[in-house]
Amino acid sequence: MISIHGVSKSFRSAGGGQPNHALRSVSLTVPRGCLYGLIGPGASGKSILLKMITGLMKPDRGSILVDGQDVTAASEIELGRMRIKFGMLFQNNALFDHMTVADNIAFPLRRLTNLSEEDIEARVDERLAGVALSGFGTRMPAGLSGGQKKRVGVARATITQAPIVLYDEPAAGLDPVTSQKIFDLLRSEQRAASATVIMVSSDLDRLLTVTDRVGMMVRGELIFDGTTEDAKSSQEPRVRQFIHGLIDGPL
Repeated sequence: MISIHGVSKSFRSAGGGQPNHALRSVSLTVPRGCLYGLIGPGASGKSILLKMITGLMKPDRGSILVDGQDVTAASEIELGRMRIKFGMLFQNNALFDHMTVADNIAFPLRRLTNLSEEDIEARVDERLAGVALSGFGTRMPAGLSGGQKKRVGVARATITQAPIVLYDEPAAGLDPVTSQKIFDLLRSEQRAASATVIMVSSDLDRLLTVTDRVGMMVRGELIFDGTTEDAKSSQEPRVRQFIHGLIDGPL
């Protein structure tokens, strides 16, 4: 379970002007085994919150508990141990151009585990099959389509069988058909592993077909937290406008 309590974060401009409040006292709970969608307009703090959950960024105030452990108070050594629990797909895929597909997927295992190369190879082959890319292990990222790169990213994010997986814009830049395939893949992966997943996405039409719960952020504030069905039927003007395109004024 992930519990976020009163998390706030501000940044000051280089000129020393008014602070930019990236997060404003955000509190929410993501139950174990839930696929949680984090939505909202650009620059609302969604990606920053993901970085804080993994300890890549610290809040100014508040705490984040992962299975009862406080990420915000952990030392670098403790964070290193805790990050074994996480898999993450970054917005730009973050594949290593100089590595083959197989080596990209194997990277977390080589960095975080003591598995033998034989076991790593078997795990990589299994993951490639799971994302419908069997036989792609020797290819280089430059020779892949956008959808194939996303699948490699999913395979790498799930290769350690981490109980918590974070996805930042997993379908960015993809056509609608490929996007739906990626979301269906993420849902099937989540169910197979009973993983806790938080997914940031601007592709609402497809995101809301796979989520259990949804949180909506606007200007660093969490304005909605509930089930997907509650989000679709919400009468909160900003939620209605964002999900259904109803014009009730600026977000």
